[in-house]
Formats: sequence, C-alpha cells, structure tokens
Amino acid sequence: MKVSARTQQRLVHRHQFAEEESGNPVQEISLDGGKVRLRTETKGEACIWKDYQAICVDTFLRKAWFGENESLIYWVNQQPLSDPLTCLGDGHPGIGKIVKNWDCPGEKREILDWFHLVENLHKVGGSVKRLKKAASLLWQGKIEETIALISPLKNERAENFCRYLEIHRHRIVNYNYYQQEPAFLTKSTITNPRSLTKSGF
Repeated sequence: MKVSARTQQRLVHRHQFAEEESGNPVQEISLDGGKVRLRTETKGEACIWKDYQAICVDTFLRKAWFGENESLIYWVNQQPLSDPLTCLGDGHPGIGKIVKNWDCPGEKREILDWFHLVENLHKVGGSVKRLKKAASLLWQGKIEETIALISPLKNERAENFCRYLEIHRHRIVNYNYYQQEPAFLTKSTITNPRSLTKSGF
C-alpha cells in the first residue's frame, strides 16, 4: 500500500516521541548548524527557511532543534558530561557561543572538524599537488608548515585561509593521532562529522 508524503508527515506530527537521553557520561559532542526549507500547511503558500542546530552525542545519539539554542544548551546540561569533554564544530562563532554555555565539570576540548577544515582549504584553489600537501600537513596538525606552504600565493583566497588557520589555531589538532585513539574521537566523527549530525533528518 502506497502512503503519500503528506500522510506520512501528518502521522509523524501526531506521534509523541520520548525524550532521548544519554545514560553514560558524554565524552564527545559534534555540533553543526544550517538552514532547512520547510513546507507550509497551506497549499500554494511559499516554503519557509528555518535555522537549525544538530548534535551527535558519542556517535550514536542525534538530536536537532529549530532556532532553539537555549533548549539545546539545556538538554546538554542535563546529561552527565565527562572530563574532558570533546566538542567538534565548524568554528562558526554561533557554535562557539553554544559550546561556551555547556556546564562541563572540567576541560572542554574544542576541535575544528576535519570536514570543514578541508572544505575551507579547497577554497584556496590552485595546484592540486599543493592542496594535497597542505591537507597532509593539516592532518598532522602542522599549522605553521601549512601557512608557509599557502601564504606565498599572495591572493585573497590564500590570505583568507591563512587567517582562518590563525583564528582556529587552538582548535586544530593532530587528527592522525586522534583517529588512532578511539577513546578520544571516533574515526567516523573525524572523517565526516557533517554526515553524522545531518543523518538524523
């Protein structure tokens, strides 16, 4: 039996979903945000765009909020948070403000996720060989060597990327080391955190 998308949507909206919680101390949280287009109830009415924030907790629990940063912060603060707490994000100031409000009992280890770091690297353009070399250096957390490789290009995109590295210097780690230490970060989180935070939609 075929069920239309609208019927499925109504069934989902009618269902009361239980609030999910993490029973164990949370070791890592991946946080991402963006915009999503939503259909309206009235036929013929234009779709609306809404900001969302989504998190992935220890790679298995996923949640999202539409423009409700306070609710996100409240939910995280109700969970048992470990010391240290690893926080993966894209480095956006809005993400940093949310992470700042998490009541962690000890250290918060902020890490710039690999997906967004490489995404920004590729905006530099130019030689593929140079980009591969830069990615290899960044994978090992070698910021100075990467800046030395990119800065001679003397164009706006290269300058923007070097500035980006300086701003997020404290969030760029030796990703190779962390990938080999599952107690800190899982391979899937480093490799493609966006797929984790968005896969719950």
